[in-house]
Amino acid sequence: MQIPAIAPIYDAELAARLDRRIDDKTKPQGSLGVLERLARQIGLIQRSERPVTARPAIVVCAGDHGVTAEGVSAYPQSVTWQMVENFLAGGAAINVFAQQNACALHIVDTGVNHDFGVRAGLVDRKVAPGTRNFCEQAAMSSAQCERALQAGMQFVDELDCDVLGFGEMGIGNTTAAAALMAALTGIAARDCVGAGTGLDEQGVARKREVVERALRLHADARDPLAILAAFGGFEIAFIAGAMLRGAQLRKVLLVDGFIVTSALLVASALQPAVQDYCVFSHCSDEAGHRRMLDHLKARPLMQLDLRLGEGTGSALALPLLRAAVNFLERMATFSSASVSGKHD
Repeated sequence: MQIPAIAPIYDAELAARLDRRIDDKTKPQGSLGVLERLARQIGLIQRSERPVTARPAIVVCAGDHGVTAEGVSAYPQSVTWQMVENFLAGGAAINVFAQQNACALHIVDTGVNHDFGVRAGLVDRKVAPGTRNFCEQAAMSSAQCERALQAGMQFVDELDCDVLGFGEMGIGNTTAAAALMAALTGIAARDCVGAGTGLDEQGVARKREVVERALRLHADARDPLAILAAFGGFEIAFIAGAMLRGAQLRKVLLVDGFIVTSALLVASALQPAVQDYCVFSHCSDEAGHRRMLDHLKARPLMQLDLRLGEGTGSALALPLLRAAVNFLERMATFSSASVSGKHD
């Protein structure tokens, strides 16, 4: 399949102009810290000295995982489709946070083991009713993996947004994300596997053994697409494809927690420049996410001990993105406010 070509965002001339605008605001240079870095990054992404975050959207992708047959989750697989119903009813955390931040919310069925029928508010991109158990065979065929990636790319073309955030829902997907992390980074499985939805110590040990067994079974999967097919969920593949196309269209990509970041591991292995477009909303409380972020040399905006998924971290980060572009647009300059600048 054809992977979208992604240009790095750096433009020395535009970066210099953005820096001059940032430094001319009525503040000591650098005193707005991360917000200054964000304003510069968003300006470079949008190729503008006057960046905007007027049309944010979050895409929550749902899919089931065959590896749940190994007892890797504290919840039954049926919770996936039940939570999709909760999203559609407006009752989940992501519904609350998206609404309070005036953010469009899209719910996508990429591979839930349930027949929803035609439903208002549900985007049907189902590849299959869940992946296969990757302790026995590859989670996806290469054709299914490609279909999920392309579905993500195509969906982005349908969206009218300047900031694109991602969330997920899928019982068993922290196991898939941990396996992807280990295979793509070389980090030991014991440092990738966590409690997920709330496993006890014995459950975490079982989950770790499952990931280690699967890594041995699929040791011949070396390139990113083969690794994604071996371990990934349909929702993870969809998000990876959406990230690649979103970056190609120069959208700000708002990255959520552990599972969404595992999709970025895949996307960045295929096109490293995709990371230029990423804003990392938070560091999850899920074991392994900090190591994943360190591998990507990423600086998360927040540490809120979140481990819910759904794109909640992405929604909560939106006010910080707005603050970054608003200070750049609305804050007075030293000359306009008749404020003396720093001594030479």
